[in-house]
Amino acid sequence: MKYINYKSMARVVRLAIVLGSMTALCVGQNHQMPTHNANAPSTKQEKNLLSDFNKSVKQYSVERESVRKKLPPLSKDSTPEQIAAYQKQFVDALRMQRSYAKQGYLFTPSVAAYIRSIIKHEFKGTDRAQLRETILEADTAGVPMQVNYPYPETKELTQIPPTLLLKLPQLPKELKYRFVQRNLLLVDTDNGLIVDYMLNALP
Repeated sequence: MKYINYKSMARVVRLAIVLGSMTALCVGQNHQMPTHNANAPSTKQEKNLLSDFNKSVKQYSVERESVRKKLPPLSKDSTPEQIAAYQKQFVDALRMQRSYAKQGYLFTPSVAAYIRSIIKHEFKGTDRAQLRETILEADTAGVPMQVNYPYPETKELTQIPPTLLLKLPQLPKELKYRFVQRNLLLVDTDNGLIVDYMLNALP
């Protein structure tokens, strides 16, 4: 069962409009959008830090799967109340399993610096101003900047522009990037758990 906040859908539409000209330009130049990470690491240091990042992400995926398998499965006829109870149980069990987790264990200083450089390079001038305006207007006030806390269901899930997603370190389906003001979060797709975050990601 996916963790969905329908209020954010309007924000997705607006962000798509803001970035439409950029996407059209990419298509016009390349005839199709690239299907791989267009900002692949170019140095041994970058490759090593991304390798460490991917290992930590894989570790999280393994841990959360081991927790999920211990939960009673939801049926296709589950009520909203049963789904909410399942998600809470999932989050509580994950928090206990990951009691060791601290801010920066995925977004290490080196990984955070690498991601900031990607965002700074990707968005410049007017594009950066429009991106900042769209993200900073999102209703994310009150989202806790704390690892192992759930992302409030009442708050918007700010989407990441597709052009930027192509260049950020790739994630498994269990995780999503989310902006909260200028900060970048890693959030569990299914239960909304904040897995890690980095401050001041948006220039």
